[in-house]
Amino acid sequence: MIDLSVVVVSWNTRELTLACLDAAARALRAAPLRAEILLVDNGSRDGTADAVGARLPRVRRIALARNAGFAGGANAGLAAMRGRHALLLNSDARPLGDAIGTCVRFLDGNPDVGLLGPRLVGADGRPERSVHALPRLAAELAPPALHPLLFGLPAPRRAGEPVDVEAVRGAALFARGEAIRRVGPLCEDYFFFLEETEWCLRMQRAGWRVVHHPGVAFAHASGASSKRRHPAETRIEYHRSLYRFYRANAGARSAARVRRLRFAKATLRVLAGAPLAALSARRRLRWRSQRALLAWHLRGCPAGAGLSALEGGA
Repeated sequence: MIDLSVVVVSWNTRELTLACLDAAARALRAAPLRAEILLVDNGSRDGTADAVGARLPRVRRIALARNAGFAGGANAGLAAMRGRHALLLNSDARPLGDAIGTCVRFLDGNPDVGLLGPRLVGADGRPERSVHALPRLAAELAPPALHPLLFGLPAPRRAGEPVDVEAVRGAALFARGEAIRRVGPLCEDYFFFLEETEWCLRMQRAGWRVVHHPGVAFAHASGASSKRRHPAETRIEYHRSLYRFYRANAGARSAARVRRLRFAKATLRVLAGAPLAALSARRRLRWRSQRALLAWHLRGCPAGAGLSALEGGA
């Protein structure tokens, strides 16, 4: 039986995807594991699927006619997987060292773990946020610097014992096949952002542990496939997902409170950022994306905006 199915979802990130698949294939050979790699091409127009077929013919390709979002693309791969476990791997991420083998062995030795997230580092080796608390009103009111203290988030570490957490980031996410069958796949109501957070919550409600493993690492070029190319649409899509999460898990009143609070924050950022926008191109780009987010709120948060509204999606 196959030990692991690696599922990579891509949309118009041909070079990133090829590098990701190359790195995954090398890691699997070194593990060694009985494994398969699946590419789900979310309606790309840059020849990603053809390039992968030419360079990596052993990769199973699933070509979708349109961009189904990350959850939709990932679910297409999960539906076709043949492994005992799955690794959902962003096209801008790659394993370091024996990260894949270590995580599979950890899942095999801990049958109550449904989801497992490694430590994420940037291209320069600096730690990225690998875990987070579930969205809650207190987190909206407290400064981000206080979140680790208030919500018990583990500090970034280069090594250490695995620890149970509320949610892990989805850039590199290991999932037990049995847990997927019992809990179900990712929720496709989320086009992009928080789909893995909602999955973590459902896993825990069903009795599965969600664990962060700081002893293994994946490099992650954060935002390479969306944030850097579409900063305004990315901000809008995140907020759309956030409000959806609150409505589904905390109720309409809580969602309305968070929406009002986020609107107030967006207003303050646009007003405060206007004088600084002239100082650099980076500040201007950030201010324009903040202004677009504010305008989206003023229009009533319509559906026809964000990553999902781009031609072909995000």
